[in-house]
Amino acid sequence: MIQDVEARLAERLAALRAERGWSLEELASRSGISRSTLSRLERGEISPTAALLGRLCAVYERTMSRLLAEVESEPPQVVTAAGQPVWHDEESGFVRRSVSPPHPGLRGEVVEGRLRAGADIAYDTPPVPGLEQHIWVLEGAVEITADGRTHRVEAGDCLRFRLWGASRFRCPGPDPVRYAIFVVLP
Repeated sequence: MIQDVEARLAERLAALRAERGWSLEELASRSGISRSTLSRLERGEISPTAALLGRLCAVYERTMSRLLAEVESEPPQVVTAAGQPVWHDEESGFVRRSVSPPHPGLRGEVVEGRLRAGADIAYDTPPVPGLEQHIWVLEGAVEITADGRTHRVEAGDCLRFRLWGASRFRCPGPDPVRYAIFVVLP
């Protein structure tokens, strides 16, 4: 199933570029990702890291959940824990679970994130400017930088912000962190 999702994701990324009439060079210029990496992503030869997928989502003005929902079939009203799509970025130590059934027509969603100790993920731009996020830490602690302000958020704490610029999620350790993200489109 993971390979099927990755193949559909590669196809969708190629389709998004084609819909805009962009060459690989144009997309490379807009995203800051090399032409060769983009070509390999679109052919399904490599899986995108969280940072690369974040850059592409920003260029295509989509949240990561919306992009991933576009490669899934029509979601049901209820998704069991076993049926929730999980995406792993082994390089960064980020695990992302789509908790709520994502749907392109809805404005809100719930995502579970997990970062191993020492993991550090930076996003250059938000996928959608003004995206609202509520981050509730369930276990551990995370340092979140949004629009130049860094917040340490620990178990039980909730951080809310609208994202207009760069962001960063860092797990200072010594334990991993698990958190829920409530995303609301502007």
